[in-house]
Amino acid sequence: METEFDVCVIGSGAGGGPVVWALTQAGYSVVVLEKGPWFRTSDFSKDELACCRRPHFTPNLRDEQHVLEEPDDAGGWSATPTAKSGNSFWNGSMVGGSSNLMSGFFHRLKPQDFRLRSEFGPVEGANQVDWPIGYDDLEPYYTKVEQVVGVSGAVQAHPNAEPRSTADFPYPPTAEHPVSSWIDAACKELGYHPIKVPRAILPIMVKQRNACSYSGYCGSYGCSTGAKGSARAALIEPALATQRCDLRPESKVHRLLSDAKGRVTRAEYFDAAGKKRQVSARIFVVACQAIESSRLLLASSGPAHADGLGNRHGQLGRNLIFSAGGAGSGYFTYAKLSPEKVAEARALGPFVNRALQDWYTIRDQAFGKQPAKGGTIDFLLAHPNPTPVASGVRWEDGDLLWGLPLKRKLEKWFSEDRKLIFEVFNDWLPTDDCYVSLDTSVRDKWGSPVARVRLGAHPHDLAVGRYLSAKGEQVLHAMGADYVSSSVSSAPPANLVAGGCRFGTDPAKSVLDPDCRVWGAENLFVSDASFMPTGGSVPYTWTIYANAFRVADKIKGQLG
Repeated sequence: METEFDVCVIGSGAGGGPVVWALTQAGYSVVVLEKGPWFRTSDFSKDELACCRRPHFTPNLRDEQHVLEEPDDAGGWSATPTAKSGNSFWNGSMVGGSSNLMSGFFHRLKPQDFRLRSEFGPVEGANQVDWPIGYDDLEPYYTKVEQVVGVSGAVQAHPNAEPRSTADFPYPPTAEHPVSSWIDAACKELGYHPIKVPRAILPIMVKQRNACSYSGYCGSYGCSTGAKGSARAALIEPALATQRCDLRPESKVHRLLSDAKGRVTRAEYFDAAGKKRQVSARIFVVACQAIESSRLLLASSGPAHADGLGNRHGQLGRNLIFSAGGAGSGYFTYAKLSPEKVAEARALGPFVNRALQDWYTIRDQAFGKQPAKGGTIDFLLAHPNPTPVASGVRWEDGDLLWGLPLKRKLEKWFSEDRKLIFEVFNDWLPTDDCYVSLDTSVRDKWGSPVARVRLGAHPHDLAVGRYLSAKGEQVLHAMGADYVSSSVSSAPPANLVAGGCRFGTDPAKSVLDPDCRVWGAENLFVSDASFMPTGGSVPYTWTIYANAFRVADKIKGQLG
């Protein structure tokens, strides 16, 4: 059958961008179907209302939502549509996806992340498995991300450093905030090993992208200079320059059509005007984001896929994972600091760029007799955007403040101290109680069943998160911070989701083969975070990028 394109990629974020870039660079024709709009760099102003108070970069919940199942007080599950709860589970619906809004904290997985079960043993009630590939298989692609997407940093020796094929990063570190040296000094006193955090942010003008402006408005905001390594700026726009990429924003794919042999023949989608259209290709790549990729495949039954593409053994949507962990903070009170320290604390713009991985493997008899998988602690300053802060201090003793009392409280909040935060990342163990299914009673504006997501966490995740949070608190205390606290929760972060289309070597226990090709559908690949059987103890974006470049090479080999 004659096809319109060599490859059809559904989604343009961290999972789709590398595939689009690599295939267009290699001379193949690619069509990209992206549900969201196409914002350019010039569209990303530092607008707090658009970013953080209104669904400017995410769908309106009246049009698109999820149904979330959470534990109830009776030992069961309660299901609530997010249009009712207001709990949006979207995280950036646009060309480039949520990579436009990331903070760009880039950590590689480590060799032990690829063999979680064999390295640390089983955990009762968890479905952790070893990956079908190892760190050495992905290492060249981590390096490729550094070069193509643009990762800045400085390699340091530390006890848990992963192997590298290059001596250092291709771009120097971004500018550091003075508080970084405070962290270094406290950690040295404690005998810990702080590391400079690599960032997907360019400190210099390169690749027709401007350098970071150090505005302080980075995480949750789109980049107004192009310095941030979003899939849009780093990959999709260069792919368009080849004239071999047909980008179609506001194109909602609602099902994939397949033939009796299981091969996908067409993608059916609604265009910006709501008109139903189809596109054909030799190979299809799904990269919608973990929850939405499972949803699309579940909705795409066919002659050889009665229960959805890749679901012959009931594995599709299962073993969804998030990032476990928690967060903590401390305050540096200006009245207790020297004038020089106050000036340092007040500085705006540069990044803290410090993390601890001393407990990536926990070897502590107080925690357990056997070594256990630990995680990462990242330090950052509280976001400078004032609107959420002002919104949070408007109440006192249950009463709404107005006028002068509110002004005085705001003055105190913004002028008396500086808040330093730490975030903990550790494994969210896959279980039978965390998965995606279809909810046929709730539909989106195109009439498609929405994703129903069960959000069950394993108690082991909380134990590791608490252990690491205590270490973060210890550092803040050593720095002299006031009001130090932390919290660990089983509530999952919507911006760190993976799994649902686990890859593996056994079709009965996985959705994808080791090349991320759907079992039983030889021309269908999944290249977003869905493939991950376990998530590691770092943010996922670098690994998503790296694996998508790996998948692109597999596709090139199949196309010939």
